[in-house]
Amino acid sequence: MKVRFPSPAMVVAIGALFVALGGTAFATATAIVPKAKLALNSLKLQGKTAAQVAAVPGPATSAADLVSVRTASTSVAPNGVGQITAACQSGEKAISGGFSSNGVVLQLESAPSSDGASWHLVVVNIGDSAASSTGYAVCVK
Repeated sequence: MKVRFPSPAMVVAIGALFVALGGTAFATATAIVPKAKLALNSLKLQGKTAAQVAAVPGPATSAADLVSVRTASTSVAPNGVGQITAACQSGEKAISGGFSSNGVVLQLESAPSSDGASWHLVVVNIGDSAASSTGYAVCVK
């Protein structure tokens, strides 16, 4: 019976496995922090009490607190072109926009304003009757 030795690739793989496991064990053993170092956490408070740190407002609890949708409407004559500008409130920036209509209306242009405070749309009514269109701006604080 012939004895089969592991291939060189298997020897390298086993060696890498032992090095990785040994490194993990070493990192776990050295990560135990003495109790004396816990006092250094007080430095993270920057001289403030726990009550003062708790009173600092945190980040928004949801995206709904940061995002709002603003609208503007217009009427577009048959075979006419209309412009809609949906403006954000002060301190908000428009990040997206779009429109809806009750007629056969196509969008020619959709872009934020140069200062980002509103969303501008150009629409064309290809129908035979007037159509009302509503432009939307998705604004973020």
